[in-house]
Amino acid sequence: MQKQFFGFLFTLVTLSFLFAFSPAYNAISWTQTSIEFGKIEHNKPVTATYEFVNTGKTPLIIQSAKGSCGCTGVEFSKEAIPTGQSSNIKATFNAAKIGAFSKTVTVTITGENEPIVLRFNGEVVN
Repeated sequence: MQKQFFGFLFTLVTLSFLFAFSPAYNAISWTQTSIEFGKIEHNKPVTATYEFVNTGKTPLIIQSAKGSCGCTGVEFSKEAIPTGQSSNIKATFNAAKIGAFSKTVTVTITGENEPIVLRFNGEVVN
């Protein structure tokens, strides 16, 4: 009886470790996570498009995608993205101030512990 209990306990602990350290069911394969615009015209908005594929085992839901400032609008699908399907996140930068810029979009996905940070930069010229 005691051997069976310890065998059961060992199996339970082993499975706990496997689940705790196994890869997440949600997974994204990004085409790119950083975009360099170079020089862009003053007051001419530009859009960074980040394409991805759901390579996970379950449908992927983007909880939020937020720009690092009010000068960046973000668009993304509010619908679940099925396994194997692609989608994108678009970040439109206002370009109202002249000079170099470096912005981020922080993406939170349901079921993932860490957010994904997308980046874009360039220089607004007159």
